[in-house]
Amino acid sequence: MDSNNGTAGKRTSRAGDGRAHMTADEMDEQRKQNVAYEYLCHLEEAKVWIQACINEELPPTTELEEGLRNGVYLAQLGHFLAPQVVPLKKIYDKDQSRYQSRGLHFRHTDNINHWFVAMEKVGLPQIFYPETTDVYDRKNMPRVIYCLHALSLYCFKLGIAPQIEDLYGKVQFTEEEISAMKQELEKYGIQMPAFSKIGGILANEMTVDDAALHAAIIAINEAIDKEDPEETMKALRNPSAMLVNMAEDLPDNYQTTLYEAKMTKSEISRNKSMDPENAEHDVYDELLTQAEIQGNINKVNTTVSLDRLMDALLKGDRALILQTLNSPSLAIRGVQNENVDHYVQRLDELKDIKQNNNSNEVVTLEKEEIQQAVNKANLDADKEYQKARAVELINEAIDSCDAEQLLKALQNPAAQLPPVFDYACALYFEEFHNMRDEKQSELDYDEISAAVRVLSAVAKINEAIDVRDPERTLKALTSPEACIPNLDETNADRYQTQLRESKQAKSEIPDSPCDLLTHFEICTCINVVNDQVIEEHQRIEAIQQINNTIEKGEPGLTLKALQVPEAKLQAVVDTQAYRYQVLLVREKNKKSEGHTDEEAELWLEEIQTAIDNANKDAQFGLKLSEGVESTNAALDTSDADKLLESMAVPELAIHSVIADCKGMYLEKLQEALEAKKSQGESGSGWMMNRLKDGSKFYYNNNTKEYKWSRPDGVVKDHGQLNKEEIQRVVSDVTAAHDRELLFQANENLIVKIQANYRGYQARKAYKERLDFMKRQLPLIIKIQSKWKMVLQKNKYRERLEYMKDNEKAAVKLQAQVRGWKARKEYQGRKKFFCDHLAVIIKLQSYFRANKARHDYVTLMNNANPPLPVVQRFVHLLDFSDVDYAEEIELQKIRQKVVSEIKSTKQLEDDLDQMDIKIGLLIKNRVTLQDVVTHGKKLSKHREDGQNMPKGLKGLSKACHDRLEAYQHLFYLLQTNPLYLAKLIFEMPQNKMTKFMEAVIYSLFNYGANQREEFLLLKLFHKALEEEIESKVDKMSDFVTGNPLVVKMIVGFNRNQRGQNSLREMLNPLIIEVIEDKNLRINTNPVEVYKAWVNQTETSTGVTSGLPYDVTTEQALKHEEVKAVLAESITRLTEVTDKFLNAIFTSLDKIPYGMRYMAKVLKAALEKKFPEAAEKDVLKIVGNLLYYRYINSAIVAPDAFDIINVEADKQLSNDQRRNLGSVAKILQFAASNKGFGGDSSYLAAMNDYIRQSHEKFKKYCVEACEVPEPEDFFHIDQYSDIVTIAKPSIYISVQEIIDTHQLLLHHEDQIAPDPQDPIHELLEDLREVPSVDELLGTDLPEDEEMRKMLQTQLGKTEISLTLSNKFEVPEDDQADVQQLLVRTKRMVVDVIACQTGDNLLQILDSPASEEQEELHQSLVKKRDDRDHRAKIDSEGGLMRQQSMSGDTRMPLSMMKTKVKKNLQNLELHEVVTRKNGYQDLVNMIAQDIRNQRNYRNSRKHELMRVRETVRSLQEKRMFYESQIDYYNRYVQKCIENLQQKGNNRKSRGIFRRDASQKAHFESLKYSAAKLHEKGIILEIGTLPTNQFKNMQFEIKETADPGVFEVQAKLLGMEVKKIDLVFQDLLQLQYEGVAVIELFNDAKVNVNLLIFLLNKKFYSAGK
Repeated sequence: MDSNNGTAGKRTSRAGDGRAHMTADEMDEQRKQNVAYEYLCHLEEAKVWIQACINEELPPTTELEEGLRNGVYLAQLGHFLAPQVVPLKKIYDKDQSRYQSRGLHFRHTDNINHWFVAMEKVGLPQIFYPETTDVYDRKNMPRVIYCLHALSLYCFKLGIAPQIEDLYGKVQFTEEEISAMKQELEKYGIQMPAFSKIGGILANEMTVDDAALHAAIIAINEAIDKEDPEETMKALRNPSAMLVNMAEDLPDNYQTTLYEAKMTKSEISRNKSMDPENAEHDVYDELLTQAEIQGNINKVNTTVSLDRLMDALLKGDRALILQTLNSPSLAIRGVQNENVDHYVQRLDELKDIKQNNNSNEVVTLEKEEIQQAVNKANLDADKEYQKARAVELINEAIDSCDAEQLLKALQNPAAQLPPVFDYACALYFEEFHNMRDEKQSELDYDEISAAVRVLSAVAKINEAIDVRDPERTLKALTSPEACIPNLDETNADRYQTQLRESKQAKSEIPDSPCDLLTHFEICTCINVVNDQVIEEHQRIEAIQQINNTIEKGEPGLTLKALQVPEAKLQAVVDTQAYRYQVLLVREKNKKSEGHTDEEAELWLEEIQTAIDNANKDAQFGLKLSEGVESTNAALDTSDADKLLESMAVPELAIHSVIADCKGMYLEKLQEALEAKKSQGESGSGWMMNRLKDGSKFYYNNNTKEYKWSRPDGVVKDHGQLNKEEIQRVVSDVTAAHDRELLFQANENLIVKIQANYRGYQARKAYKERLDFMKRQLPLIIKIQSKWKMVLQKNKYRERLEYMKDNEKAAVKLQAQVRGWKARKEYQGRKKFFCDHLAVIIKLQSYFRANKARHDYVTLMNNANPPLPVVQRFVHLLDFSDVDYAEEIELQKIRQKVVSEIKSTKQLEDDLDQMDIKIGLLIKNRVTLQDVVTHGKKLSKHREDGQNMPKGLKGLSKACHDRLEAYQHLFYLLQTNPLYLAKLIFEMPQNKMTKFMEAVIYSLFNYGANQREEFLLLKLFHKALEEEIESKVDKMSDFVTGNPLVVKMIVGFNRNQRGQNSLREMLNPLIIEVIEDKNLRINTNPVEVYKAWVNQTETSTGVTSGLPYDVTTEQALKHEEVKAVLAESITRLTEVTDKFLNAIFTSLDKIPYGMRYMAKVLKAALEKKFPEAAEKDVLKIVGNLLYYRYINSAIVAPDAFDIINVEADKQLSNDQRRNLGSVAKILQFAASNKGFGGDSSYLAAMNDYIRQSHEKFKKYCVEACEVPEPEDFFHIDQYSDIVTIAKPSIYISVQEIIDTHQLLLHHEDQIAPDPQDPIHELLEDLREVPSVDELLGTDLPEDEEMRKMLQTQLGKTEISLTLSNKFEVPEDDQADVQQLLVRTKRMVVDVIACQTGDNLLQILDSPASEEQEELHQSLVKKRDDRDHRAKIDSEGGLMRQQSMSGDTRMPLSMMKTKVKKNLQNLELHEVVTRKNGYQDLVNMIAQDIRNQRNYRNSRKHELMRVRETVRSLQEKRMFYESQIDYYNRYVQKCIENLQQKGNNRKSRGIFRRDASQKAHFESLKYSAAKLHEKGIILEIGTLPTNQFKNMQFEIKETADPGVFEVQAKLLGMEVKKIDLVFQDLLQLQYEGVAVIELFNDAKVNVNLLIFLLNKKFYSAGK
């Protein structure tokens, strides 16, 4: 819209002024402009009205038509008018995100239907309704706007919506907008609806007398013009006007409002009268219609009621408020008189809010606002009631002493209590029971709420205690709801320990009602810990005092400090004060040496240890002194035995004591004692002995006292030996005794030493003689040789004389020997040949094979192989029994593969459904019959597979024609990839995945053989080119987007073959990375820094003092971090290099399909972007080969089956990070992306990345160097003609129907050429058949059962043997290529039976009878083989009939036909007679080569499909094991449920008494009773007061889970149905709340399930 343009009124004026000068065309154009402007005004009016209703902004006026097409705004309008039938959750794409991103979807029509339902609900006449296509396809948008205007006026009449404004002349539009709208209206080609006639049409739709109605309306308009309220009121009361809801006390209001409305309408009508002469006038252009009058009456009533309500709110008059809310003029729904206090509260709040938002001005609430307030108030009241009821239930549960019941009552949402935990059930019960006992009355809500808040907090504390996390426990303790006093955060660990010990101790108490700690017990534990902490603080102060007194060096003060009670030191003795001081000072000095702190303090354990050591030293000193005293006493008595006993005292520690020397000890010690007595005084009794640490210990033998320091005035007693003196004497005596024994004990050893010395002297003399002999060895040898020579010469002379004397005898002996040797050599040669006969034969065959090999090389490599060479191998072109057997086996295995794939998928789907049904069974505790049935279905899948209905393959001509038409259609789709390539991009994105999986892969047999893989690659080729041509605007779009075709290509090449290639390529490297425990690649400086800090603090036990959260720059300032990063980069480069080498050297392992698609991608990009550099194109190719195909297998090898990872041994974070780092560098190398910016610290790897990228470029170029599919698979356009096995597919019936329907829907898009053959095929098929039509089955009339059976039958698989409808005709001259194929076939038969140097010679020479017989035997042999193959393959293998007919002719006739064909081929320059038709011979040689390749590929394919079948069978076995488990589980459930039923007093559903006749229970209820229970909602047209005459009987049947329901009216049986309980459970699972029984009784599903559970399956029924 544009405010600078003139208004419509001005345009009208100009038109009127210039009417005399305007031509007819100009006037017509002006009229069209006016119509367009008027329609734009109606659009703006509809837009403003819808915005007022739904409170949401709509698109601009010129875009409103397009904005309404998805139906979202219309559905929201429907929700405004009838929220009960159009809830917001039913609106599809409510936020329009789907529409904005992908455009319209067929489900958007649901929104339009919701709008229709809402209009039906409010009662708008059907005459105004548009068609769905008028909105969705924008076929007639003016009719839609017309309907909106009618709807607004009708709703205004009903008082449920505001009145639509008339904006004609009030809004402005630009000339461009008006012209554009004019063109749009011309496209519609329809007559503009008469918007001004809506009121009259609405009036005509009323079922009253039209004349009386119009007369009454005109009278009311006349009364309004007189401006007399009383007269107007009188006219309004006329019954013929059909006006309602008039208030007698509001005539002035009615008059004023109606007069203003009439004046406004008149003014608008005058503005529209642009051409009074030609305009079509209507009486209601200026008069108010019945709907407008009624609408304004409702408007006045509503306004007055709102004013009265506001006055009542100000006065606080609750009775008036209720009266106003219940008034029909407001029509407020759900008003309940008992909730008036809540209404007042909500309305006051709403009024205050609205008044504050309007600067405290007086405001009036809107009707919608009041309705919302009433709804909220009703909810408030209901919550209050539910809360009070919940409190009663809680008190009842406490009285019943049932903990479970109390828990359920507390968890009731209506109670509005804080969260209640199941595991604390006993805690809640114990505490609430105590509270009730203390109060001796029922608990109120506040008490319960406060108690639950505290007890839930206590439960969380118990849960935290079990987790053993001190921080979590402290957090739970400090929760305000817990109310735990005297908490100290520093004692968190001690709280955890104390609470856990208390909880454990409580759990060990037998018959304890509650294992959880109560609030009191928790507080007690906290107090215990706090007391312990206080005691520890006091002890610490005492220890500090002890350390201070130690420094003073006064033993007395130290003793007093040690005896302080707070220190709690044990065994402190007064006499040990000096020793305590010495040891404590020593320990403190020792501790100071290991600390930098000079004032190191002793800890409690160290002080106690020093005290204990001092006491032990005193005891040791006493025992030592007593031992010395005992030794001296033995000396005095001269008792050697006693002396020896006294020296054995452990504390005395006298060593080297020998019992045999006791006398000597006594003697020497007495001498030493006497010597000592002579040195000083004796008799004082004091002696001094040193302990192990050198300390002096003073002891008095007389008084038995001891001192640690020498007392004043003490005199040493020289009459006693001390320990050192005793030890010195003992050591001297023992040493002397040992020397004497030494010599006695070693007499033999001394003799041995002397003998050894004499032996040494003898050996020395012998060695000297031996050395002399060695020095004279040459002379000795010379002497010996001279003597031996003399002896030998004598023997020779004697022999020579003997031979001369016997010469004749010698000659004769020589001849005999020579003859014997010759015979022996001959016999040996003969025996050699006999023994090596097989080798000789092999040599001969080698020479023959060499000749055959030479011929084979000539055939394979020579451009013009001679005819005799070709004749040697021409038999390879014919199919042998082995070929037929392999073809049959391959065909059957392919069928088995496809069947196994689909059967396994079906098993998987059925197992998922089984899970749901078992879940429903467990949830409801009943009805196993459907589960058992489903289990039998699974068993049937496992054992028998799916039966193949034969409807499509019936014996009638119609069935055969339809089957043949589908075979022709799918053959065309297979061999012409352009159709599917276009269809892929015509379909919506959300349908593509399903279509690809369900149809494309089935159509191409999952690429099971070379032919299907070849055709599938051709499809991918076309689709990829189409994608790049139509959707890629710049090359980066291919990388940043997610092209659909690329996902298909990668998905197909990641099948078993491609997966094995990836596994073989990457498995060893990934295993090496995973198993290297020392490999930790981390290139994040911040993470490396944090790990370094953590390791430092862990190893030293000292805080590092470094900040934990740092930036990358701060982390890189530390040399340790740099070192770790450098090491990570080095290791990363090494590992990445291994992956690169593996990838580059494994190019031949990449599937051919992947490399070919890379080649296609490269060519398509170069064609689309000819100016692009080669490096940019290779980046895209590298993205396909590496990023999309290889990268994912490196990042997640476990997900792509590259490695085998057990369920409990998943990859660690370090392992995944290592692989992710390698994949990132490889990705950077493929895309030539380096490090910079925030990752500049890795810039050192940029050179390596650049070098690797150059290798990647070379790799991509080599990857694209693959042959075309025709050369790689050796397939051309005639392969299907010469192959004996016709192509076949295995496809489900539903997939056939879906494909047929999609092709029909997109026929014009995929084949715009009218002559395209697909049009003929689709015309042959006609309309899309149903499942039952294709299968020839009869379905029941029941709609639900029919749909269910159709779904099941749609999964039935059938085999289609594909054929080409458009094959070359039988006439030889019809097509040169076909003629060539037939000629080659006949020439092969001719040269197989007749020899010659060239083909021309063979054709000119006549055939002999032997050659004719040989030919006929070949034909017969071929027929027998074909017949066997046809039987074995069930018709799947057969030759082309036209070709087999040619080869059946006699050789002479065949050669004549060959000559004729060769002449025709020579005319077309295919062959020439000049070279003896060598070109044809070369073609036959090429066929032989291709046949060899085909046989080899067939063998490989057989091995591959066998392995595939094996894998699928393993998967099937896995599913079968699950089936067995489910069956056993279901059987166990049945047994348990039957056992439970047998224990009940009444018979259960599974109880069967073998000795009695089966008894089935039944229930009888009247419809009134079921209606009272809420089970029956309504019964057709039967009034509620007649429900008592209708009776329902629900009876068990012999089939478990099936009930027979009979309906009787006045005792007469009306209807009977079977009700399956499992179906009810399924409906409940799907969210269906109401169903119809007997086609007219509406039943609540949930309540019906509850009734059946309670009456038939409950244990306490």
